[in-house]
Amino acid sequence: MALELFQHQATNNSVYREYLKLLNIQPSSVQKVAEIPFLPIEIFKSHDVMNGSFEPEITFTSSGTTGKNTSRHFVRNPDFYRECFIRGFEHFYGNLKKYCILALLPSYLERKGSSLVHMAQGFMEESRHPENGFYLDELKSLSQVLQKLQNRQQPCLLLGVSYALLDLAARFPQPLSETIIMETGGMKGKRKEITREELHQTLGEAFGVNHIHSEYGMTELMSQAYASESGEFYCPPWMRVLIRERDDPMKFCVGRTGGINVIDLANIDSCAFIATSDLGRAYENGAFEVLGRFDASDVRGCNLMVG
Repeated sequence: MALELFQHQATNNSVYREYLKLLNIQPSSVQKVAEIPFLPIEIFKSHDVMNGSFEPEITFTSSGTTGKNTSRHFVRNPDFYRECFIRGFEHFYGNLKKYCILALLPSYLERKGSSLVHMAQGFMEESRHPENGFYLDELKSLSQVLQKLQNRQQPCLLLGVSYALLDLAARFPQPLSETIIMETGGMKGKRKEITREELHQTLGEAFGVNHIHSEYGMTELMSQAYASESGEFYCPPWMRVLIRERDDPMKFCVGRTGGINVIDLANIDSCAFIATSDLGRAYENGAFEVLGRFDASDVRGCNLMVG
């Protein structure tokens, strides 16, 4: 399926087609998944990455202070996106209807075009729990709702940006054994960056849980990967992560640190093959870790169209 989609996008996605031409790669020469070139994610900031021509129903944007620093992902069919994120979540966590969904996403709620907010809203619509809700700065109210749900033994998903979860942990620590606490990463300039291990230890101690869960997604992807423990992420069946060599973006490695490349077969209307700016490590069982980000000086050899 990946090879079929590659051939289709190499023909119909004008940006990807031009990128392949700059690499001097003939699509017909690509016979294996490992030979598929990955489009640098930065190109979503400077070009309209679309497979064919269509009027998007939704345009997701990344955070940024100027248009130049903002990625754009054009979604043809919101219902298809909804199906992707619901199936992806339920693949790992079961039916959404059993959860109360609480979203602590202040940085995302304060701007338009967030795919994460859209996903959280979709989770709530699928769950239909009467106490589902978004929280901006109302940490006390959130704490009270969490305590009430804990007392009822109501399974709950608390989806939060890292710095806001740390604020909640500092001000309102409490046992939350009935809650899946899931961080989406990022301090958004609000706090000093810390390692994922430090973050999870602090949150785990504050909320009396052994594991903090993580979500790995981005504006440019239709799908998400999840980590339930040990910082190892797993993808839904239509998504795969490969690790490119740090000094040769056309070669891949297993068990060593390199750049994260994502195949997301749900990206049928943009590009399914994306070279991210994240550093990671992949394993034979399909799991991967996220270890940080490339500095601008580290990204070399694949940004022919950026600028």
